[in-house]
Amino acid sequence: MKTHAQVVVIGGGAVGCSALYHLTELGVTDVVLIERDELTAGSTWHAAGNCPNFSTSWNLIKLQRHSTKLYADLARRTGYDINYHVTGSIRIAHKADRVDEFRHVVSQARAQGIDFQMMTPAEIKAMHPYLETGDVLAGLWDPYDGDIDPAQLTQAMAKGARDKGAEVHRNTRVTAIERTASGEWQITTDKGTITAEKVINAAGYRGGEVAAMVGVYLPIITLSHQYMVTEDIPELVARGTERLPLVRDPDVSYYLRQERHSLLLGPYEWQATAHWLDGIPDQFANQLFDNDLDRLGNYIEAAIGQVPILGTVGIKTVINGPIPYAPDGNPLMGPAPGLPGFYHACAFTFGIVQAGGAGKSIAEWAVNGHPEWDMWPLDARRYLPHANKKFTLAKAIETYQHEYGIGYPQEERPAGRPAKTSPAYQRLKDKGAVFGARGGWERAVYFPKPGDKGGTDTSFRRPHWHEAVKRECEAVEKRVAVLDLPGFTKFEISGAGAAAWIDRMIAGTVPKVGRTALNYFLAPSGGIVTEMTITALEKDRYWLISAAAGELHDEHWLREHLPADSEQVRFDNQSARYGTLIVVGPRSRDVLAKLTEADLSNAAFPWLSVRNIEIGYTKLIAFRVNYVGELGWELHVPVEHVQSIYDLVWEAGEEFGIADFGLYAMDSLRLEKCYRSWKADLTTEYTPAMASLDRFVKLEKPSGFIGQEALKREAVAGPRERFVPLIVDAADADAPAVSIVYQGSTVVGLVTSGGFGYRLNQSIALAYVRTDLAVAGVELEVEILGERRRAVVGVEPLYDPANARLRD
Repeated sequence: MKTHAQVVVIGGGAVGCSALYHLTELGVTDVVLIERDELTAGSTWHAAGNCPNFSTSWNLIKLQRHSTKLYADLARRTGYDINYHVTGSIRIAHKADRVDEFRHVVSQARAQGIDFQMMTPAEIKAMHPYLETGDVLAGLWDPYDGDIDPAQLTQAMAKGARDKGAEVHRNTRVTAIERTASGEWQITTDKGTITAEKVINAAGYRGGEVAAMVGVYLPIITLSHQYMVTEDIPELVARGTERLPLVRDPDVSYYLRQERHSLLLGPYEWQATAHWLDGIPDQFANQLFDNDLDRLGNYIEAAIGQVPILGTVGIKTVINGPIPYAPDGNPLMGPAPGLPGFYHACAFTFGIVQAGGAGKSIAEWAVNGHPEWDMWPLDARRYLPHANKKFTLAKAIETYQHEYGIGYPQEERPAGRPAKTSPAYQRLKDKGAVFGARGGWERAVYFPKPGDKGGTDTSFRRPHWHEAVKRECEAVEKRVAVLDLPGFTKFEISGAGAAAWIDRMIAGTVPKVGRTALNYFLAPSGGIVTEMTITALEKDRYWLISAAAGELHDEHWLREHLPADSEQVRFDNQSARYGTLIVVGPRSRDVLAKLTEADLSNAAFPWLSVRNIEIGYTKLIAFRVNYVGELGWELHVPVEHVQSIYDLVWEAGEEFGIADFGLYAMDSLRLEKCYRSWKADLTTEYTPAMASLDRFVKLEKPSGFIGQEALKREAVAGPRERFVPLIVDAADADAPAVSIVYQGSTVVGLVTSGGFGYRLNQSIALAYVRTDLAVAGVELEVEILGERRRAVVGVEPLYDPANARLRD
């Protein structure tokens, strides 16, 4: 083994070998892969090898389609034969909501050039003559789905990388990883020591063990997944080499495909089974768990009912192997905060189909600093410290049980909750609040009145809580309302160099003392890394506030850019110290005036200003801003006083008809104001110019800022697309995120947020459209659940365009 490499990849499964392959494709050939056993010895060797393009996530479709395109040409590229059967697949729907999901995904796939098709039962029967369709409403056809030999796939990518200079070391165990004084990584193995500039942890279900060597906990649980292969079926023998399309029955929860002249059945059963909770055995290479077919009985019966030839023969083989699960079932990828040059690419539940795209993305992350696609749904930094072993186990089991669950726009699943609660949580719960978890924090999503159905049942159509949200929006617009919003990420930046450092980090302007301003932090590419509200509390002391879910992500971004002189710029995470109450509406000033001696008049406390005020028994920081577009304040309250301040606000507001409101109402209200949402409307794939945020950018700022040169180049060429609000002639369904925008038969844009605006009584979509179409009054169409609906480009903000209500 060499003693130094530019990049070391730990783990020789499909993902690790893909990372190695894609590094060499980027021209980085001084790379080494270390595998403790043989290649594919973890979850790869026993995988069923299915390769769907289907996902309800826009960027996961991109990632998986990159894989299937790569695999189709990989044998030619590498000179290594691969058994890859592109049979196409049929997903069948027994429920109306499933049909809605299929229509939504078909629209997404077609916009990416993937020719998904909706199918009638007759078309399904013609494609798969052994599938009974009497209880089937519709199907979805993916022409590029199929199955691949996982071992051959892995070996082909390893060969391709070796041919370009990479080294692969099998049966080489990593025993320690340490950071050197020079900032490199020293990897100790039982075959010697190698120093690397960068390390990629692609160790699969052992990814947590590798992470622990550098002091990091990764939320990974190992579950077992079984599939069975039948004896030869005479009907399939008679078909010769003509293969049936793969079948998925998500409403029952299984996949079924042809394996030579047999059928291979793999259910995701409700009795999800976790293993190795006390640690992974030292030796488990190329091994399986004992068969446990009793868990699968109901699913086998259901599959036989759908495809009767399955029940005409016996079972030849049962595979019951380990698969890693993160809490949400998505992998853990990206940089490790506080460990420069260390990256994760592990915990892949669908590692075979995702390996190609994941290898591309993690290689780009390591070489370029960021991947082509925004990978937030897979970013390991999405998990905060509450995602411990107990949480991970609960959520992993729930995710496995819902592996084929319908991808609703809103769904509040109960496992692993409550993890983090505000001091006012019980008070709201006693009022009947329905909660959702955001960044681990319990937040009220809506408040049903007595007699309402309640609960979080949801749909692609306007759900039952539509009327409750309407009532809450009316209270915000006409009276006064309060929202307990725990978990805001709050960083305090202080010191003599604080202002200058912040100025170099943002595209906009540092506010003056007592003022607050929205600002954007950019990647060198010009893409939006994060959005923060920056507030100058006093000279040389600033607060940076961002989304709860982005705490680790944003802290990592800021800390890795801090100057070496810690006395000039000090960083403190205040997130756990303060809670937040939002008090908004035309009577909000009247309510707060009963509680404080502070002057709340426009002259003394104007819009976008901040003041320290006293309420009850504490001082708090009041911001004259909000996310709903009405007169109002954000009250940042020491956490021990949150409940008492909430009670005081409620008592003072009763004479004005105060009401609680939740996240669903807040989302509706922000759509009407065209306020963007981080990682929905704002990602690294969009620049401020694309996001129509030009007013927040000082392009010629003398101090410079990250991404400035990229924005200057874009200013010359012009952005290819622009963010606009669309007024949609919707029926009973609003445009869910990643709905497609058309002009005639041409795809011209993508919806990033959608919903109903109750103040305007209109359906709204926020979208990126081709720049020449980003003009008020232009008529377009949005495809909503398979139906084109007229949409007109509006002028933002749609509600209160002069911001008079905010400034009142």
